[in-house]
Amino acid sequence: MSGYTVGEVAKVAKVTVRTLHHYDRIKLLSPGGRTAAGYRLYREADLDRLQKILFYRELGFSLEEIAAVLDDGDTSPTEHLRRQHRLLRARIDRLQELAAAVEHAMEAASMGIQLTPEEKFEVFGPDYDESWEAEAEQRYADTDPWKQARRRTGGYSKADWQRVTAEADAVHRRLAEAMAAGHAPDSVEAMDLAEAHRAQITANHYDCDYRIHRGLAAMYVADPRFTATYEKIAPGLAQWLHDAILANAARAGH
Repeated sequence: MSGYTVGEVAKVAKVTVRTLHHYDRIKLLSPGGRTAAGYRLYREADLDRLQKILFYRELGFSLEEIAAVLDDGDTSPTEHLRRQHRLLRARIDRLQELAAAVEHAMEAASMGIQLTPEEKFEVFGPDYDESWEAEAEQRYADTDPWKQARRRTGGYSKADWQRVTAEADAVHRRLAEAMAAGHAPDSVEAMDLAEAHRAQITANHYDCDYRIHRGLAAMYVADPRFTATYEKIAPGLAQWLHDAILANAARAGH
């Protein structure tokens, strides 16, 4: 009888033989065949089911929940794929939200801000989220930009943060005005403003070299939170600034 042994399946699926034995015991995945000696043999349909099991496990489903989903006779294979796609997209969106929160905290240099909660919302606006600080510290506490920002901003007063915010707002206004005036992102005017944007971050937060600046540019168009920040200033500004930053970095040979 043709099929795959438990060892072969374990190797291909990157699970342990013990795991497969457990799935068999609880009737979650029982091999469709046996050798003459009584050893388990997995067929193609069994491998398809295992793939679904591992997918749902990755999404955090319990084995009981997975069994209920897979044994639902009213759900077609196509619907399983649609469900998996929806769940995967939801997880991706959540991870993007978490990444955006952390990166926003880095860019805003919220780490080490010596302000009361009320002052933080007053200085940074109603969209400020204190959870950014904890998330940023958890992820970046050992990085040089974090340590540098802590040194630079740890002693900032409310007035200091108001000045920094005003400087950033001024750069944003100039960017919006240049775009509205019809300057192309790779024009000298746009590249000079992109350089001013980079310099403002470096002066007040951490050394934003061209590599980091290009990374920020990518987030401005890839992440909805960053895009929304610049779209509130002027529709289309996120993409325009992204292109200007890349053009400026290229001009500098980076």
